[in-house]
Amino acid sequence: MPHPLLTRNYWIFDMDGTLTVAKHDFGSMRTALGLPADQAILESLAALPPAEAAPIYRQLQAIELEIAERSEAAASAIELLEYLQAQGTRIGILTRNSLLNTEVTLKAAGLAQYFTSDYLISRDCAPPKPHPAGIERLLAQWQASPHEAVMVGDFVYDLQAGRAAGTSTLYIDPSAAFPDREHADWCVQSLAELLA
Repeated sequence: MPHPLLTRNYWIFDMDGTLTVAKHDFGSMRTALGLPADQAILESLAALPPAEAAPIYRQLQAIELEIAERSEAAASAIELLEYLQAQGTRIGILTRNSLLNTEVTLKAAGLAQYFTSDYLISRDCAPPKPHPAGIERLLAQWQASPHEAVMVGDFVYDLQAGRAAGTSTLYIDPSAAFPDREHADWCVQSLAELLA
């Protein structure tokens, strides 16, 4: 029997580690960029003067693009997106990636056909998660209420963004450890569980 959340008409997905196989090593990326080990990359860059941050952003983009080109769809991602599309569900992406990397990732993973460009919300057009602005933007475009939507992700920022926007939150953790469970309404180990 399909998951109860599949009755929701609006789905917002994190991308890396949710719809695609996780390939980012953020610790190594921070080291390569010369950024603090104890702070998220985008927040570290935002704290720098623009002239100092600009070349590091370019370096970040190059690292991310190389990862994006090797992207693979997560197990059951295509089946879930096919199911949602068949139900007439609106689906969008909310990612801390750039728009270019988002598009390259989705194409490489074979997922691009499920999303229209207007529903790809990246750090280029909204404050990054955990800020809820990206979710709010999608809901406004869809003329949808938060209670009709679900935010799906594998990291605490995804869940915090969903909570702040008032949507349901679905937490994916293949390890079943769910360290940030307090921010989640539902927990699954894989997308396949939603269609079981």
